[in-house]
Amino acid sequence: MDQHIAEAIGRPDLIRLDDRLVCLRFETMKVVSALAAVRHLLDTGVVRPGDTLLDSSSGIYAYALALACHRHGMHCHIVGSTTVDRTLRTQLAVLGATLEQMEPCRDLKLDQKRRVERVHEILAEHPGYHWMRQYHDDVHYLGYRAVADLIRTATEGQELTVVGGVGSGASTGALAHYLREDAPRTELVGVQPFGSVTFGAEHVADPEIIIAGIGSSIPFGNVRHASYDTLHWISFEAALSGGVELLRRHAVFAGLSTGAGYLAARWERDRSPERTVLFIAADTGHRYVDTVYARHREAVPVGSLAPRQVTGRDGLALPWSRMDWNRADPPS
Repeated sequence: MDQHIAEAIGRPDLIRLDDRLVCLRFETMKVVSALAAVRHLLDTGVVRPGDTLLDSSSGIYAYALALACHRHGMHCHIVGSTTVDRTLRTQLAVLGATLEQMEPCRDLKLDQKRRVERVHEILAEHPGYHWMRQYHDDVHYLGYRAVADLIRTATEGQELTVVGGVGSGASTGALAHYLREDAPRTELVGVQPFGSVTFGAEHVADPEIIIAGIGSSIPFGNVRHASYDTLHWISFEAALSGGVELLRRHAVFAGLSTGAGYLAARWERDRSPERTVLFIAADTGHRYVDTVYARHREAVPVGSLAPRQVTGRDGLALPWSRMDWNRADPPS
């Protein structure tokens, strides 16, 4: 029996969508990394019960850290993106977390930069706060070992390709790291929005949005570039179509990044008939009802979508591009 709701929320479901396509579905994925990270910091004496933990978030991590702090008797302070919605603001308030939300901003790159600047200001005012550094501290890898064990047991003996949004680098990077301990042929496919600097796509703008949570306007220390075999850059419109199709065909209601991951996973499955492809659904679709699912009539058939195969970043183009990364170093 679980001792706290965070433990239940962080436990994923493995759903087989067809013979070689599996969905790793979370209610809120980052609870896994936040719980393990806070427990490790307490166990090693870096923080103590009652301390304040601080971080910046576009949404999912804010909720995850608030739950971890609630579980372990800590205070939580979040510098939140302009994209944090009313439901999450209310949950954070009731959980006892404090939220400073950025003013509305059409440029999510600027939003991210302002959040980091505000974190530094808070640390100067409150040097006793502990900055969780979800983007840079690999303590956030720890929680994914148990998830990798679950995947290993469920897919035993199968050649596996893991597909997921890159984001901070912790989820996909950690899963690949732990799975490759005894299955080094495990492939890792990263999904990015156009405009993200992580793999050098900042020169290609998506007129709709830089998909919060899977891209970045600043370099992230937790991204281990040499872990990735393949990359897909997917636009908002294509991700919308993927998300709607995933719900319509398989009844999986998930976030926008999952729609992008579903497209990439289908493509990789069809290219590699000897492999099982697992894609990550990091959260549910509730906060995307108005921005994505209410627009379901705009979705195009996913069979009509295909990536443009490129050999360099100068070839990237909307709505969807794919490149063999071959476990290379970060872009200069």
